[in-house]
Amino acid sequence: MASVQKNTLVSDAGGPSETMSVAALSSDADLPTPENLLQEYKELRERSQRTTNALASAAHDLKTPLSILNGYVEVLHSEKLGPLNDRQREVLHDMQASGKRLQQFIQDFLTFSALETGGLRMQFESGNINECLSEVSRLWSNRFQQKGLALYFLANDKLPVFPFDSPKLERVISNLLENSFKFTPTGGTVWLHAEPHMWERRAASQPSTDERRRQNVTQPNSVKVSVSDTGPGIPAEFHLEVFDDFFRLPSNENQEGMGLGLAIARRLVQGMGGKIWVESDAGAGCKFSFLIPYKPAVAAASKGKNR
Repeated sequence: MASVQKNTLVSDAGGPSETMSVAALSSDADLPTPENLLQEYKELRERSQRTTNALASAAHDLKTPLSILNGYVEVLHSEKLGPLNDRQREVLHDMQASGKRLQQFIQDFLTFSALETGGLRMQFESGNINECLSEVSRLWSNRFQQKGLALYFLANDKLPVFPFDSPKLERVISNLLENSFKFTPTGGTVWLHAEPHMWERRAASQPSTDERRRQNVTQPNSVKVSVSDTGPGIPAEFHLEVFDDFFRLPSNENQEGMGLGLAIARRLVQGMGGKIWVESDAGAGCKFSFLIPYKPAVAAASKGKNR
């Protein structure tokens, strides 16, 4: 603004129009060009990818020494090297639990980095999703019982056999169950449920009226899986943010974990051509649901073949 005032004083022939012209030039000079913005974006993207790769490499390097430590703890806990007193047994139990938590953190970050860099591919094989859900429930049932939580799952015989990536689907369900496990107080209840669903996806180019008539819009084309709990719930303003990378609710800042469980679940569901969302009110529990199509998208299916 100082340069504008100076030009106005020394030029008698100028006037308001000249002042506005000089101000506009000064303002335009401060604006980055599209080429500069694109270059800055590319540099930031490359830097972010290098950082992600470096952290993933560090996390991978931690796996071996951590596995060795966990192995020694298990040997000591088994008393093969000598008897333990109650205090020693308690300390080893805490060490074992901490080692498992750290191992989970490392695995979460490795999975996140693989998804971030496109290194995790989908592999679709026909299967019964009830078996997948039942297996995850069985693996979690003991931990739920130890905390005093009830976990309910009932197989749905209306679900057909269809192609999906079983290990990654188990990871999604496990992450959702872990979320409910962490935030549902003792005495609470968690339900795992799956059902056929008619998913009317919006397309950029809508089919004609005749095409819509030929489509069987009453036949389910996807499975809807839900995990509901009686926890504290999530305020409506955070329903989208809870799926962001490294996000934690303000009320859960002291909760252990890196804030990647739901972010990983979102990326895996999207990789299978589905979508995920949460329904909740503060103080009224949560219901996380996701859809997986019976027929995987062409792009997602091709990723599985390229692996």
